[in-house]
Amino acid sequence: MAVIVHQVARPHEWPDTGDFAYVKIPDPVPGPGQALVENLYLSVDPYMRERMDTDDLGIPLEGRSIGRVADSRDPRLAPGDLVFHRQGWRSHAVVAPEDVRILPRAPGVPVTAYLGVLGGTGLSAYVALTQVARLREGETVFVSAAAGGVGSAAGQFARLLGAGRVVGSAGSAAKAAYLTSELGFDAAIDHRAGDLGGRLAAAAPDGIDVYVDNVGGDHLEAAIDALLPHGRVAWCGAVGQYNTPVPPAAPRNLFDVVGKQLRLEGFLVRDYGHLQPELEEFAIPHLRAGRLVAAETVTEGLDGMADAFIAMLRGGNVGKMIVKL
Repeated sequence: MAVIVHQVARPHEWPDTGDFAYVKIPDPVPGPGQALVENLYLSVDPYMRERMDTDDLGIPLEGRSIGRVADSRDPRLAPGDLVFHRQGWRSHAVVAPEDVRILPRAPGVPVTAYLGVLGGTGLSAYVALTQVARLREGETVFVSAAAGGVGSAAGQFARLLGAGRVVGSAGSAAKAAYLTSELGFDAAIDHRAGDLGGRLAAAAPDGIDVYVDNVGGDHLEAAIDALLPHGRVAWCGAVGQYNTPVPPAAPRNLFDVVGKQLRLEGFLVRDYGHLQPELEEFAIPHLRAGRLVAAETVTEGLDGMADAFIAMLRGGNVGKMIVKL
């Protein structure tokens, strides 16, 4: 029997496991021009929380997945092929060739990297730095939620792209220590310790040129204070407000965007899929050489999908959160 995970209720503030139902169904059968994929790894991402407020109930959440072709009725997909698709929270998926990407077997590159530093997570970080902020060599970069999937990639990419100093914020002292000891950040802040603005000023005493924002709220306010004239903000996410019905107050220093002539730009990674080959050309040699860490937290079992999702929202992961089936 196959298993699919349905969203059955809309959360009020934080989601809980009762918002989901695990449903057993007969194994799907592919039709002409289709293939049956047995999923191996499922991505867990902060944006899924926003979709819980808008997607239809009674269906699985959309999400990135890696699986192996088990049965095929199309010559373009062969049994045993590893494929990437977006059919989300389920054990099996019926796909058409145009809906998937056959993944290369790259020596020295874990397949889970195609959900993390080589997937939409890594592409978000790469786009933020190269297309939105247009990072220049020697500049100082600040990354919020830096121990998460996008943040851990952004900090490492910034260093590999020639940043002069990389500072990250994280939700515990242990995570902050991980950023500097394992991922090559020059400094890291435990934002739960208070006085975020003061701690950022101490970590970047000469100011910052680029801010990669995954949080919003108080982090954006602190970054605006620290940004140098003509600094840039690449706004990727706002995990600090996904689970509250009342958005945080706008940064009190927002008008400094004018006075400092800053640029604040949001983006959606789905508009940058054409840069996937460029990301891989950049990142794979660094992965193989050990200069880039595919930071990830992997939990086991589809029956723990909802638990992994909630844990990720509460900061229970380091790097990319992935569920192994």
